[in-house]
Amino acid sequence: MISPLASIHPDARLAEGVTVEPFTTIAADVEIGAGTWVGPNVTIMGGARIGANCQIFPGAVVGAVPQDLKFAGEQTTVRIGDFTVLRECVTVNRGTIDRGETLIGTHCLLMAYVHVAHDCIIGDHCILANTVQVAGHVEIGDYAIVGGSSAIHQFVKIGAHAMVSGGSLVRKDVPPYVKAGREPLTYAGVNSIGLRRRGFSDEAVALTQQLYRILFLGGLNTHDALAQIEQELPTSPERDLAVAFVRNATRGILKSPKRGRAAEGSEAE
Repeated sequence: MISPLASIHPDARLAEGVTVEPFTTIAADVEIGAGTWVGPNVTIMGGARIGANCQIFPGAVVGAVPQDLKFAGEQTTVRIGDFTVLRECVTVNRGTIDRGETLIGTHCLLMAYVHVAHDCIIGDHCILANTVQVAGHVEIGDYAIVGGSSAIHQFVKIGAHAMVSGGSLVRKDVPPYVKAGREPLTYAGVNSIGLRRRGFSDEAVALTQQLYRILFLGGLNTHDALAQIEQELPTSPERDLAVAFVRNATRGILKSPKRGRAAEGSEAE
């Protein structure tokens, strides 16, 4: 299962059933879980912790030092969860002293040429399409989807189950459950199809739609919109997660369609 043409440091820790193809280099301080396939011409550097049953395609680099001038050689890691796929030429840098590690969850798909910078946290079941560029300290929630060639500003947060259109410049936080598109990035409705596919009830989807109508289409500032949501809508996991996310958005949230450059009226659906 290990090609004789691969270069694997004797201190690297590879579990049973790991496959390593020719011309791949694996450094000393590396852990790889059972059943993971590492394709040819992959570079896995010190500090990489890769889970079980992952697939890493040619040209990928996992665990390179951060592209951060403040990095001083501290011991940090990058962790890749089980069943995650890194396609061709994906690069994932390890953390800095800020968080100490970069995290990518389980069952994620990072398509070709995706870059994930230092100290990012990416949840489970996320999809980053081709050439998505993720700057440092970004957080992406479970089941989020980011369209191809999007660029995500440092410290931005993208909520769970959100869907960001391809080619987007993501400078502001994107709340959970929403769709986002246009330039500047604008609210484009609730990701209702994705939510139903993942088992959300019709009642939960309807409440989420009502919540974001108040927030983005009600003509209120964020503070007053959140107060109205908490007063008028029943408590639920969806409501509470969305309210907490918006309230804690350090970069502010994406634009309302009424304020967006290409607004076409209500797009709550």
